[in-house]
Amino acid sequence: MEKITATLALLGILSLFCQWLGWKLRLPAILPLLIAGLLLGPAFNVLDPDALFGDLLFPIISLGVAVILFEGALTLNFKEIKDHGRMVTNLVSIGAITTWGICAVASHYFIGFSWEIALLFGALICVTGPTVIVPMLRTVRPTAKLASILRWEGIVIDPLGALFAVLVFEYIAVASDPTSHILTALGLMLSIGLGIGAISGYLVGIVLRRNLLPHYLQNTAVLTIMLGVFVGSNLLQEESGLLTVTVMGIWLTNMRGVDIGEILEFKETLTVLLISALFILLAARLDSSAMLSLGWGGLVVLVVVMFIARPVSIWFSAIGTSLKSNEKWFLSWVAPRGIVAAAVSSLFAIKLEALGYEGVAQIVPLVFLIIIGTVVIQSLTAGTWARRLNVAAGSNHGILIFGASKFARELAKVLLARQFRVVLADSNWDNIRLARMDSIPVYFGNPASEHAENYLDLTGVGRVFIISPYRQMNPLVSFHFQDIYGVDKVFGLNSAEAASARHQMSETYVKRLSLFGEHMSYAKLSSMVARGAVIKTTNITENFTFEHFVKRYGDGALPLIYIKDKKLHVITGNTNNTIPNDVELISLISAHALLEAKGSDALEQSLQPNKDQAAAS
Repeated sequence: MEKITATLALLGILSLFCQWLGWKLRLPAILPLLIAGLLLGPAFNVLDPDALFGDLLFPIISLGVAVILFEGALTLNFKEIKDHGRMVTNLVSIGAITTWGICAVASHYFIGFSWEIALLFGALICVTGPTVIVPMLRTVRPTAKLASILRWEGIVIDPLGALFAVLVFEYIAVASDPTSHILTALGLMLSIGLGIGAISGYLVGIVLRRNLLPHYLQNTAVLTIMLGVFVGSNLLQEESGLLTVTVMGIWLTNMRGVDIGEILEFKETLTVLLISALFILLAARLDSSAMLSLGWGGLVVLVVVMFIARPVSIWFSAIGTSLKSNEKWFLSWVAPRGIVAAAVSSLFAIKLEALGYEGVAQIVPLVFLIIIGTVVIQSLTAGTWARRLNVAAGSNHGILIFGASKFARELAKVLLARQFRVVLADSNWDNIRLARMDSIPVYFGNPASEHAENYLDLTGVGRVFIISPYRQMNPLVSFHFQDIYGVDKVFGLNSAEAASARHQMSETYVKRLSLFGEHMSYAKLSSMVARGAVIKTTNITENFTFEHFVKRYGDGALPLIYIKDKKLHVITGNTNNTIPNDVELISLISAHALLEAKGSDALEQSLQPNKDQAAAS
C-alpha cells in the first residue's frame, strides 16, 4: 500500500513537471509525458503499472477515460460547429470517414490486423485533439483562418472520434459473444447508452437550470453523478458506460438555459491531472519488444497516415470551399494525434485481450507510434512548411484587450478599421454583448483560464492591454500573458491600490502599470468617457507636429497609440511622450478640449478675412 501511495505521489510530481516543461518549451505536453512514461517503464523498469496496481489498473484507466470523454463531450456544441464554417463540418464528417477507411486498410495489409481490429484502429486515430493542436499553433502561427479550422477540428473531432471508436468497439464486443444475436445485443447496448445518457444529461441540466444545488456543490455533484451513471450503465449492459457518459455530456452542453462554463473549467483542470498521470501510466505499460515487432509495417502505416490519409481527407473535405491550394497543403501536414487515442486504445486493448482477440497487443504500440511520429515530426517542421507555403500570419501586431468597457470597444473599432487584429475578453456578459453588436471579436470569460487555452483565438496577437476593473484578476491575466508574450508585451493601467501595495507586488508588474501614462487608471478613463470624451485619430506631420497637437487640445488630450509604417507603438508612462512626425496618433480627447478646439477654429476662420485684407494692403 505504501508503494502505491509513493507511486501516485511520484506520478503527480512528474505530471506537474511535464506540463510545466511543455509550457516552457512551447511544445505539446504530451511529448514530455510520453518520454517520462517510457523512461520509467520500458527503459529503466522503475514503474510497472500492471504489477503495482494489479486488478485496480483497469478501473483506474476506465474511470479516467470516462472523465476525459465526458469533458470532451461538454465542448461539442452543435451550434458552434455550424458557426465555424463548412470546412470544419466536412473535416469532422467526410474527413474523419476518409481517414478511418484508409488507415484501416493500411493496418490490415501492413500490420496484419483482422478487419475488426483494423476498423477499430482507424477509428482511434481519427482524433487530433486541442491538447496537441493549440501548443503547435502558438509556435507555427498560421493565418487566422487556418488556425481556426485546425483548432475547431481538434475540439469537435475529440468527442466525435471517441464516440465513433466506442461504437466500433461495442460492435466488436457484441460480435464476439456467440450466445447473443449481434443486432439484438447491439441494439440493447445502443438503447441503454443513448437512452440513459440523454435522460441523465437532461435531468442534470434541469438541476443546474433550476439551481437545485448550492453553487459550491455543482462541480462536484456533476462529476459524481457522471461516474455513477457510467458505472450504472455498465452494470445494466457491459461496455455501454463510455457511450452513456459521452451522450450525457453532449446533451448537457446543447441544452438551453444551462450554464456549464464553470463546470467545464473544473473538468478541464481535473482532466489535465488525469491526462498527465494516465499518459505516464499508459506509456510505462508499453512493451519495447512489441514496439520493435511492428517493424517496417509500423513505419509504413505512419507514412500512410501522414502522407496519404490526411491529404486525401483534406482535399475531399475542401470541395466546395474557398480554400486555396497552399492552404490545403498546409492543413494536409498538421494533424497530430493525442491523449484520447492513447487512452481509449489502451482501455480497449485490455478489454479485447480479455475477450480473446489475437493481435490486440500490437494496437497500443502502433497507436503510440502514430502519436510520437505525428507530434514530433509535425511540431519540428510545421513552421517551416507554413512559411514556405506563405500561410504564416506574419508579424503579431494584434492586441488582446482584457476588459470590454465602452472605451475598450471604441479603441477596438478604431484599430480594426486600420486592419489590426483586436480581441476583447471580459467576464461581463453585457460588455461582450455590446462588443458583438459592434462586430468586434470577443471571448467571454477569463482569458487566462484553461477554457481560453482551447477557445480563445490569439492568432496574430502579440500584445495584451489590461483595461478592466477586476483588480484581483488583472495581475493573474498579466502574469499569464507575460509568460506567453514576454514582459514588454503586456501593459496594464495604474491602480489606486498599487501605490500602497507596492511591497506586495513585484517591481516588474508595477512598472507595467503605466499604460497610456503613469497615473492613468481605469476609473479616470471611465470618467473621461462618461463625460463625453471620444477617441480621435490625428495625422502628425511636419506642418502639424505633436507640439501643435498639445497646444490645440492641452491637458484634455490623452495620447494612446500611434501608427508608423503600419506598426503599432504603445504610449506608456515609461516612454518618451514626444511623438515623431509622419504618424497617425490615436488619442482620447475630452469633450471640453474638443469644444475649445472648435471654438478656436471658428475664431481663426472669422479672423482670416481681416488677415487677408491686412496682407493685401
